[in-house]
Amino acid sequence: MSYATLSTTFSSSATSEYTFTGLGWTAELDADFAPLAEAGLTPARIIRVDRGQCDVVLADPETGELRTVRADSRPVGDPDPINCPCTGDWVAVDLAASPMPSIAALLPRGTAIIRKSAGSRSDGQVLAANVDTVLIAVSLAADPDLGRIERFLALAWESGAEPIVVLTKADLVSDADFVRQDVEGIAPGVTVLVVSAETGEGIDVLRACAPGSSALIGQSGAGKSTLTNALVGTDVMTVQQTRAVDEKGRHTTTTRELIALPGGGVVIDTPGLRGVGLYGGEGLAHAFSDIEALAEDCRFHDCSHRSEPGCAVAAALLDGTLPQRRMDSYLKLQRENEWIASRSDARLAAERLKKWKAITRSVKARP
Repeated sequence: MSYATLSTTFSSSATSEYTFTGLGWTAELDADFAPLAEAGLTPARIIRVDRGQCDVVLADPETGELRTVRADSRPVGDPDPINCPCTGDWVAVDLAASPMPSIAALLPRGTAIIRKSAGSRSDGQVLAANVDTVLIAVSLAADPDLGRIERFLALAWESGAEPIVVLTKADLVSDADFVRQDVEGIAPGVTVLVVSAETGEGIDVLRACAPGSSALIGQSGAGKSTLTNALVGTDVMTVQQTRAVDEKGRHTTTTRELIALPGGGVVIDTPGLRGVGLYGGEGLAHAFSDIEALAEDCRFHDCSHRSEPGCAVAAALLDGTLPQRRMDSYLKLQRENEWIASRSDARLAAERLKKWKAITRSVKARP
């Protein structure tokens, strides 16, 4: 999307120099930014991030109208990728910096979608920040993978935002309601919507269910960019057809981008996710709240749900009220969380050891 289009899209949301209510600005953010304002910095929200630079939307200090600015994000670079600027972040911009405006500080995040980095590393990767709702796009053009949806739900719950499962491409199937019922069975407490960007079915309901800031996540080919276009009401994102053989997408979206919605609110479109590695936390307990509730009735508080007597979870598996597939998924994700926790602890221990070795060398080097 061009800068001109961005400026036109965002200018209608401006109300005053330090008010971005249409973009998610809150009284809490206003209080956090107060000392930064005294330093002559300008509040902004990151639209997209490139290597070392990012596009931000801010209120022009003279006119108050929103405009986009290219800024250097390296001044707030951090060895931990979780602390680096991300799409959706609220930041303080130094417009007087040379040779170009620069990001001087990140404001505290209200929410953050964090997944484990690809491969064997245990680092986290922030997909989007400061969103109220996580829209999990699942294509109805292929049989939904319930285990993968459970992963996305755990990821969404852990962010601190509210998840909504959006079953897309309803115009291509005749059994959408049956699939919705199956998904509702593995998504306790979560709204599941059936939509079609082609016919407009469910789009108005989706808009009503996801005010404020939202992020679209899902596999390639799930229809995220098409859904973004439907929410905006115009073609702001490029889309491609999925492969007819397996209904997989072609990674049309290559970067995370924040887009303003008519009437206020924003949506962050994200690239398709091949892997959905969890990064620990309480998201798993929310995603599997039915199993967690059963576990409270076990005879032993530390029950492993395998061979202990009086296990309520084992009883539910035996009588069929809890599907074995769901239990297997829960245990698998639980093991992943435990691995991440152990790796994180090991990494912190290594960092502490490195720090003390440096101190020791410094002391020995003194005359």
